[in-house]
Amino acid sequence: MELQDDVTKRNLFLSSFLGGGVAGLFVDMVLFPLDTLKTRLQAEQGFKKAGGFRGIYKGVGPQAIGSAPQAAVFFVTYESIKHYSESFVSINSMPLVYMFGAAVSEVMTCLIRVPMEVVKQRRQTDSSNSSALKIAMSAYKYEGICKFTIKGLYRGFGSTIIREVPFSVIQFPILEYLKTTYRKKFKNNIPLESWEVAVCGSIAGGFSAAVTTPLDVVKTRIMLADRKLLKNVNLTFRSTFLKIYHKEGVKGLFAGVVPRTLWIFLGGYIFFGSYDFSKNFFYEVLEEDR
Repeated sequence: MELQDDVTKRNLFLSSFLGGGVAGLFVDMVLFPLDTLKTRLQAEQGFKKAGGFRGIYKGVGPQAIGSAPQAAVFFVTYESIKHYSESFVSINSMPLVYMFGAAVSEVMTCLIRVPMEVVKQRRQTDSSNSSALKIAMSAYKYEGICKFTIKGLYRGFGSTIIREVPFSVIQFPILEYLKTTYRKKFKNNIPLESWEVAVCGSIAGGFSAAVTTPLDVVKTRIMLADRKLLKNVNLTFRSTFLKIYHKEGVKGLFAGVVPRTLWIFLGGYIFFGSYDFSKNFFYEVLEEDR
């Protein structure tokens, strides 16, 4: 019996890992143009100088490489924390588990995401048409690889954490609440179909994206900051936030809020729907092979 439980757990985690990878790659490739437009709207040089509507698939290479492992690591971490906590935590306290699981999962994911994000966003706003490899090597040459600081390919690690953790801490309790409430009121506790999970993910993602846009703007500005100015600029999250606020006001802090919200609203539907479908598919396949 214990061996069966171990196999079931292994299949659950493996299916979450594979399902997250499929979902992450699928949604990022489909909605990449919206991400490009959002990044250019948030760039300090302005939308037109950052590229406007031209070359909206610039930077898709780094995104394609990083999407699957990011989502896979996130969901296997989140599902593991959720699974092992359920027997020790009361139902009323589960939202705290969702928040904690989402926060830990985001930190783990950012170890993969940040280097890819740096290269991707510089590519999206680069007017010289440099290749992704050239931009990555440039980040190494001029700034070096300095672990978890603003330098090199991990520049913006802290600001990315500051963006992603609040986003997920808001998103996942709302997602789980919507799924639970919908299942109780409309499904008689029957598990939701993938399209129903997708709707819940869309609502939770869109709301979370809108309210955390200022954090995303600050993260983008830090990652895109001119390397030549780093010696003369205090490139912290707080200083960048205040600079944007004093120079551009609230409007500047919410730059790109429409494409960001639309991107994650649509992305939430595609992402959570495809994740649920892929996870269930892989789980059934793994269970059949037992």
